[in-house]
Amino acid sequence: MVESNIKLSDLVRVFVYGTLKPSEANYKRYCAGKVVDIKRAFVEGKLFALPMGYPAMTLGDSKVYGYLLSFTNPRILNELDVLENYQPTRQAPKNLYNRQIIEVYEPQSLSLGSAWVYLMTLEQVDQLGGLLQPDGWWSGCGLTAKHNYDL
Repeated sequence: MVESNIKLSDLVRVFVYGTLKPSEANYKRYCAGKVVDIKRAFVEGKLFALPMGYPAMTLGDSKVYGYLLSFTNPRILNELDVLENYQPTRQAPKNLYNRQIIEVYEPQSLSLGSAWVYLMTLEQVDQLGGLLQPDGWWSGCGLTAKHNYDL
């Protein structure tokens, strides 16, 4: 086994549930070649499909399935913030998504620790016409069907 010089505390961890998942529309541009670890995971929340072709997640008590991506370069958050129309200095209601730390779990429900996630408010989801995805899985390309997810 090869030892890594990267410590867990040095990694930027982001839970992704939409277009940033492997094989989805934005993975190649924003994540490919930058991710050092990918784990199947879930968080507690509610998942919605938006008519614009991407999902939104709110806080909630259902499971939202996706991936925990780990990056070594902290500047990845700046790039993702632009994609998600999030500015930390802007008032939360003015952002499309807001970045927050959330607990992430592996498929067997053991904690993987905390990670960043991009959330919308329920009010924003309603205004945008979001449709609840009760199974907690979103796919924009059809290549990542939940039955392949093994959760």
